[in-house]
Amino acid sequence: MATQKSPKLDKRLVTETALKLLNEVGLDGLTLRAIAKELNVQAPALYWHFKNKQALLDEMATEMYRRMVAGVHLPPGATWQERLLVGSRGLRTALLGYRDGAKVFSGSRFTGTEHAVEMEVVLHALVEAGFTLPQAVRATTTAYMYTLGFITEEQGVQPLPGERREGYDVEERAARMREFPLAAAAGEEIFEGFEEGFEEGLRLVVAGIEARYGIS
Repeated sequence: MATQKSPKLDKRLVTETALKLLNEVGLDGLTLRAIAKELNVQAPALYWHFKNKQALLDEMATEMYRRMVAGVHLPPGATWQERLLVGSRGLRTALLGYRDGAKVFSGSRFTGTEHAVEMEVVLHALVEAGFTLPQAVRATTTAYMYTLGFITEEQGVQPLPGERREGYDVEERAARMREFPLAAAAGEEIFEGFEEGFEEGLRLVVAGIEARYGIS
């Protein structure tokens, strides 16, 4: 009886397998040993492609970015506001597709320089609109950090769309905090309606950038 051969092991296959496994076990459960088992190889084989887990996370974040950019489409002649809005929405959509997606993405170092292409385009658009380069950097990084922080908190409640962690029942929280009526009522705004909450917060960020730098 012929033995089944494992597919040829390369960096892309390891990364794709890791992203798939991430949705099943989360970041804490994602180990090189678990990935090797999924690929039907010995763990040391992975070290030919990634020297440690962080190197793998860097490549995973880079692949997330590639997929995000491929799915983001800007209208011709987009304003700087539209660029920040569309880019931030695209990042959220992309990262919500992975359990702990924001945690993987946060603090990871992109491999290569692919991300510089889009970064150059966005910064150029803001400078053309009247921002200085430091202002353009601050505007884009502020929108990015808001988005990443929001997703991190959102995934703390809903690891994946349709899932909800135990302990985030809004009615139970309200009953427990009934002596603090405003704080109790705030739970519905904080732990429900993430889509609307993200959009409103993003609009606040863009409006704040407009007001701060006087560029509309």
